[in-house]
Amino acid sequence: MKVNNAEIVISAVRPNQYPEGGLPEFALAGRSNVGKSSFINKMLNRKNLARTSSKPGKTQTLNFYLINEELYFVDVPGYGYAKVSKKEREAWGKMIEAYITSREPLKAVLQIVDLRHPPSADDVMMYDFLKHYNIPVIVIATKADKIPKSKWQKHLKITKETLNIDPEDPVILFSSETGEGKDKAWSTLINYMKR
Repeated sequence: MKVNNAEIVISAVRPNQYPEGGLPEFALAGRSNVGKSSFINKMLNRKNLARTSSKPGKTQTLNFYLINEELYFVDVPGYGYAKVSKKEREAWGKMIEAYITSREPLKAVLQIVDLRHPPSADDVMMYDFLKHYNIPVIVIATKADKIPKSKWQKHLKITKETLNIDPEDPVILFSSETGEGKDKAWSTLINYMKR
């Protein structure tokens, strides 16, 4: 997919703020600091459209990015970050759950995990939650550039086993540094848009 234009159109906290028009949406879920913003920027060929921060837990709203007037990326708050109060975490949890379980145009959730480490308990919980609600999941194993290529398959195997991945669910190796996996990610998304 050639991205000609991409912009953030709204940061929403309630369903009545979500964009209308029914364009396909892909939500991005992952631990705080896992590289969601870097993934968005790489996919959209932008340096700083999604703000990357050294302070995890920055995203506190559902950020809708409109791409080529034909689909949205929806960045949801990162999970598993301890410096946020329990009350705030619960509020985010409810907001994310409401969006993911009831949003009609949502085609799939891109669950972003760090290839370097086995998925965390939060990652497993997120994956199980998505499977429980029959939400299509595409796992993006990012930071592949930080591992020698010869070890990619070993790390992928650990990721798949830890999450207990359904063989139907795509798992894509990705690097926002090198662009590894970008074309595969786009072709996978385009496939899901047709469903």
